[in-house]
Amino acid sequence: MEHTHLRFRSTLSRTKPESIRNREAACPFCDRENLTDILGEEGPILWLKNKYPVLENTYPTVIIETDQCDEELSGYAKEHLHSLFRFGIHKWLEMEESGEFQSVLFFKNHGPYSGGSIHHAHMQIIGLDHYDYVQHIQDRDFVGVLIDRKQGVECNLSTYPRIGFYEFNVILTDLQQIPDLADYVQMLVHYTLHHFRGCSSYNLFFYRLDGRILVKVVPRYVTSPLYVGYGIPQVPNNLEEVVKDIQTRYVLHS
Repeated sequence: MEHTHLRFRSTLSRTKPESIRNREAACPFCDRENLTDILGEEGPILWLKNKYPVLENTYPTVIIETDQCDEELSGYAKEHLHSLFRFGIHKWLEMEESGEFQSVLFFKNHGPYSGGSIHHAHMQIIGLDHYDYVQHIQDRDFVGVLIDRKQGVECNLSTYPRIGFYEFNVILTDLQQIPDLADYVQMLVHYTLHHFRGCSSYNLFFYRLDGRILVKVVPRYVTSPLYVGYGIPQVPNNLEEVVKDIQTRYVLHS
């Protein structure tokens, strides 16, 4: 049987806690003494099974990034940022290489338009039993106008965005350079939240393709109706202007 969709448990989803839009709600990730099914930890970083497996035929896990509810990736100290990315990438690759799943997703939601429900900073690693996400990925998804490059890693602004408008790509060819990948992602997230058209939400999506690790940083707004109705992405005509702005703010002074 061909698996083209994941089945969503809508009844279970309605029982999930919600703290992105309701900041008065209790945060389950702050109540660390009562967290269960912990799979790994490193300092304040915890990796555990998701209590709400809303997707059928999956193994959902969560990485709680910090023990501080109001901390956010764009403001992390470098030591913590690098530890988080090493930890997350290694756990993701461990699950991929276990042979138990057809593919493994690794992503992050932040903000009210990201699709997330918990404000406390976290990432998700989800093993998929019958679905291979790579079948929907192609090389040109990560082609773009160069922002900056270091040995083994580069970042760009996509000329072929998957959904439309602005999508940033970070491409890693050397696993020893995870700290540089993390620095680029943090730079792009900071730009998204602080200098990018009043954006309050973003996603990170991690991919492994042809021996490379790739990360998309996607500012999130209401999705274009052309994409929703017809699957037509749009690309802005000012990519070079945005790239120059990022270079001026971050790269040229580093």
